[in-house]
Amino acid sequence: MNTNILGDCKSGNSDVGCPPNGTVSVIKNSVPATAITSSDATLGRHLARRLVQVGVKDVFSVPGDFNLTLLDHLIAEPQLKNVGCCNELNAGYAADGYARCRGVGACVVTFTVGGLSVINAIAGAYSENLPLICIVGGPNTNDFGTNRILHHTIGLPDFSQELRCFQTVTCYQAVVNNIEDAHEMIDTAISTCLKESKPVYISISCNLPGIPHPTFSREPVPFSLSPKLSNKMGLEAAVEAAAEFLNKAVKPVMVGGPKLRVAKACDAFVELADSCGYPFAVMPSAKGLVPEHHPHFIGTFWGAVSTAFCAEIVESADAYLFAGPIFNDYSSVGYSLLLKKEKAILVLPDRVVISNGPTFGCVLMMDFLKELAKRLKHNNTAYENYSRIFVPDGKPLKAEPREPLRVNVLFKHVQDMLSSETAVIAETGDSWFNCQKLKLPKGCGYEFQMQYGSIGWSVGATLGYAQAVPEKRVISCIGDGSFQVTAQDVSTMLRNEQKSIIFLINNGGYTIEVEIHDGPYNVIKNWNYTGLVDAIHNGEGKCWTTKVTCEEELVEAIQTATGVKKDCLCFIEVIVHKDDTSKELLEWGSRVCAANGRPPNPQ
Repeated sequence: MNTNILGDCKSGNSDVGCPPNGTVSVIKNSVPATAITSSDATLGRHLARRLVQVGVKDVFSVPGDFNLTLLDHLIAEPQLKNVGCCNELNAGYAADGYARCRGVGACVVTFTVGGLSVINAIAGAYSENLPLICIVGGPNTNDFGTNRILHHTIGLPDFSQELRCFQTVTCYQAVVNNIEDAHEMIDTAISTCLKESKPVYISISCNLPGIPHPTFSREPVPFSLSPKLSNKMGLEAAVEAAAEFLNKAVKPVMVGGPKLRVAKACDAFVELADSCGYPFAVMPSAKGLVPEHHPHFIGTFWGAVSTAFCAEIVESADAYLFAGPIFNDYSSVGYSLLLKKEKAILVLPDRVVISNGPTFGCVLMMDFLKELAKRLKHNNTAYENYSRIFVPDGKPLKAEPREPLRVNVLFKHVQDMLSSETAVIAETGDSWFNCQKLKLPKGCGYEFQMQYGSIGWSVGATLGYAQAVPEKRVISCIGDGSFQVTAQDVSTMLRNEQKSIIFLINNGGYTIEVEIHDGPYNVIKNWNYTGLVDAIHNGEGKCWTTKVTCEEELVEAIQTATGVKKDCLCFIEVIVHKDDTSKELLEWGSRVCAANGRPPNPQ
């Protein structure tokens, strides 16, 4: 597939605080805006009320001298909980996990040493189109414009280093060092975050949060965000061209991509599938965005490592509609997808590209899919072909008594744990491939970070996701290498009485890197992981740990975690062989290695 046909399209959003499933979390305005006392008419309290108003109930923070007074004002807001994290990177990952569930997340760090520490998590949220508000406590207003050198900086009388770094990974930056325009700058930043579905950066001078100002003297009026609208003529032309293209196809298929989330078009995608009868698959990074219990769902399309029989149907189709795709070297398995541009319709958040023909701009994905559903002839030929060739998944070989545990046996039991009351967090690594094969029951959440692929993301994301939906039991599958990057915030999970189940898959190294290119750097120091978590627990909070080496011990551990320890954070270390990987990782790793190792083109 020629990836040049993919634009970096931004999606509009008129719904404030929208969860990713397309439902709308409407700002409640039951109480009219009222005058408030001068002691509460401060910048800090305004920011706190704005966060609550857009759907943030928890902020993930690391204190530092530049943000301490701001944190005082945030925790004074009764509807806002401060979740103190062990480091800024995890605070950012937690806000990422929270935003995936609640539609918007927030973190608070201190100037430069905190900001540059959290920036990796913010970059990941940017890559995944997540609305995340990154708030930084900044220098005193009196220090701007002077020749002073401040602590927490690189020793130059220039305070703009942090801002310049954030400009590339946020869609809006507000440096609030003047009380007069603070109200406008904060509101513009938050509304831009929601409209663009990208992170924003807000720096607030450390001496401003407690200062009253007339602009804060009333409760904030709820946002009225101007919705992006499709151009009616463009929409009609795009639908007409797409319908003509698809209706003459013999065996068309549909594939959902990760930008279904930012376009809030998940429901519209399913409506289209219902009406046209095409089989539909998802790209790997879109897993969890559409229901897998749907009768025409055929699995994950991931080229050579697709769900069994899925790639054959997609790649042999004479027309395919991709809704919200991202074609990168990982999702294309080292650029090895057998797709042709002339067979494809690409539906991006605000434009439609049809085969080698025209491109239609100012057409929103949700509108396009809904209108197209009215114009397509019912055609289930491709699904019938799939039904003919489909053979149910084989079961893992039965383990001998006390036989060392295999990864495929582990995930057979993880599959049985899933329900509408669970959510899966999959860490970068072989868990990508093993979790991709899980069949999600209705209502079961699923998240992983494929575009950015930062190892260690899942620990913070588990913290944030579990904080956002305490009624769901989060099941995290984390490799030992990834866990070593961000292990500290198991502590924060315990402080906040979370009851997630963490499967620590201990295979002695960075296995995903091994399968791309092996070397001694992929072997890591083994830890006593259950001992580490017990030490972090330290008798405070509810925690249960165990180590399993065979299927019998695994079954017993799962029974305990879902039974007598169901109200505890459960940490299950699973010992597996260092070379026990999914076949998909072996195939994918070799192809990505080949793509990485291409020699330079002659000039």
